[in-house]
Amino acid sequence: MSSVLKIAQKKISLCRFEFKRTFLKSVWKYIVAQQGLFYKTLLILSSSICLLYLFPMGGQFKYEFQKGRLWQYPSYYAPFDFSILKSDSEIQADKEAVLGNLNPYFRSDLEIKQKVFENYPDLFISSFSEESNPIRLDSLYQIGTNLLEQIYTYGVLPPNYNHQGNSEIFLIQEQLEISISIDEIFRSDNLFEFIETTLSDGPFVSFEEVFKDLFFELITPNVFPDKTFDRNAMEEALSQISLSRGVVASGELIIAEGELVNEEHFEVLSSLRNEFSLRQGDQSSVWIVFGYSILVLLTFTLLLLFLHKYRYSIYEDNRKLTFIFFNILIVIVAVTMVIQYDTAYIFAVPICILPLIVKAFFDARLGLFTYVLSVLLIGFIVPNSFEYVFIQIMAGIITIQTVAQLYRRANLFISVGQIVLVYVIGYLAFTTIQEGSFVKIDFTPLALFLLNGLLMLFVQPLIYIYEKVFGLVSDVSLLELSDTNAELLKTLSEKAPGTFHHSLQVANLSEAAANEIGANALLVRVGALYHDIGKLENPHFFSENQSGAVSPHDEIDPKQSAQIIINHVKKGILLAQKNNLPDRIIDFIRTHHGNSLVYYFYKKQLELDPETDSSDFQYPGPKPFSKETAILMMADAVEAASKSLKAPTIDELETFINGIINGKMKEFQFNDSNITFSEIETVKKVLFKKLINVYQLRIEYPK
Repeated sequence: MSSVLKIAQKKISLCRFEFKRTFLKSVWKYIVAQQGLFYKTLLILSSSICLLYLFPMGGQFKYEFQKGRLWQYPSYYAPFDFSILKSDSEIQADKEAVLGNLNPYFRSDLEIKQKVFENYPDLFISSFSEESNPIRLDSLYQIGTNLLEQIYTYGVLPPNYNHQGNSEIFLIQEQLEISISIDEIFRSDNLFEFIETTLSDGPFVSFEEVFKDLFFELITPNVFPDKTFDRNAMEEALSQISLSRGVVASGELIIAEGELVNEEHFEVLSSLRNEFSLRQGDQSSVWIVFGYSILVLLTFTLLLLFLHKYRYSIYEDNRKLTFIFFNILIVIVAVTMVIQYDTAYIFAVPICILPLIVKAFFDARLGLFTYVLSVLLIGFIVPNSFEYVFIQIMAGIITIQTVAQLYRRANLFISVGQIVLVYVIGYLAFTTIQEGSFVKIDFTPLALFLLNGLLMLFVQPLIYIYEKVFGLVSDVSLLELSDTNAELLKTLSEKAPGTFHHSLQVANLSEAAANEIGANALLVRVGALYHDIGKLENPHFFSENQSGAVSPHDEIDPKQSAQIIINHVKKGILLAQKNNLPDRIIDFIRTHHGNSLVYYFYKKQLELDPETDSSDFQYPGPKPFSKETAILMMADAVEAASKSLKAPTIDELETFINGIINGKMKEFQFNDSNITFSEIETVKKVLFKKLINVYQLRIEYPK
């Protein structure tokens, strides 16, 4: 019986172990499957924590107000007693008044004075060595002593000293501090005048020059400004300045509904807002953080929802997501650092670099959406948030609309000039509204707008750095890849000249179509140049590279031919990856045939075997998922098929193009791209016009 129990217990233990192992394995599989979601959650949380650390933790005054605007809220009464703070100009005027009335401090060095008196006897004897009368010599000695006593009553200033400020000063002699006039202290320019005046009325006027020579050698300055006492006195005086100029009692009317916010109202409301922030205690900080957290999480969630709906390829790419969030944080951190240093420099921060960078790597719509969300977040930390947000959003819209083909330096300079102009116009308009006069506008911030524009020019090296760090591709790199002398394209022109010529033709057609519908023309051109590089492995199996009437496909069955044709997509992807082509270009190689059929060989196989599975003749896909990749599919299909036309008429050519593209639409090849029916019709017209020029067709006029 015991052995049976042991066996049962062992089986139960094994079952438990197997259950735990299966459960843990299932959990691990779920984590692996959901790692993208976990990463996005971690990215949002970490970014939110960084922003919450930067945001002010004081409570926010719930009313927005500006000088020159009407008070649109109900009449507002003081919720508590508070002081009216002085404006910056008033405080500055008080400081200037205090400093203007401040008497400077000087210190007299009595050791120098003592040394002068000690040196006097010897210098006197040498100066009056020719005087033999002892009585007169004694009198002259006493006169010199009296002169020294008068000169050093307060002391002598240095010869190069230039006094500024009050004439009344404080003189420190050892432990004694006395208040005297600066004119009572001797200087080199009035010392000899004093000697002349003193000796002119006495019997010793003939010794005037001798005394001047003596005192020139003897007198040493001993009174110097005391900067330490000056600084301490200045700090004490400035600390006594009152920062307020009145008190508003609780319940007192501050402003009535519909009343214009003038200078006085603005200062009272600003004082109340500051007092309100100071009164927020630690108990409310938790709720403040909670409120900020909701708003920040909501903002980042909206960004992810936008990417999920309209830019799914970016949403799925964690590297690109990290890049976007990183740039948002960098911009907000830069603004925060400037605010902490001096809010006056806030408009010097070139935050319009953000839409420039996002547009350079992605597109204008995402650039503007990201920028607007970033500016809304910055609005929590900047003063006069409405003014700041309004001006910055206007500048961002101008940035998106004006910057096209950023790799052209002239375009960047033009865009920067327009952005600075928007800043200037917005600032002048808001200041005129607030001050009520154009005369009172401070033109100092205009220099900040110019600095902002200069800093924006650094977007070019910044884009290069981002390309290397995040592995992204900008228009500058695309321009380099479009060079037909690049190694891969040069190899294509040598080994598969027909394919190379076909790629050039498709590139020209695609670029023209992209320009017409507002797509990225440079991107689609580069994608067209490289879309068929997979044909390098077996170039003679493709009709454009065949010179004779005999085709190698005649010697193999249709299924093998189809696989060779289909494999040029796979081979192209591998070759592109080997040559470090960016993913944005590889996407064109993947999608330029979508999941369509190699129809020619499929029809031939059906003649041999009616039960043929069409999947063996189908490209692996995916379908085009952007305007650019959709344009390439249309241009590639039309250009390749047009080689079969011998001498088409205009009507035949138009019918031919419509048939090719409509066939792609019936196969739902464009369903995953964001191209519209109207844009497809525009692409048809562009291709039609271009092929008319290729075939040199003329419209037939009626006879």
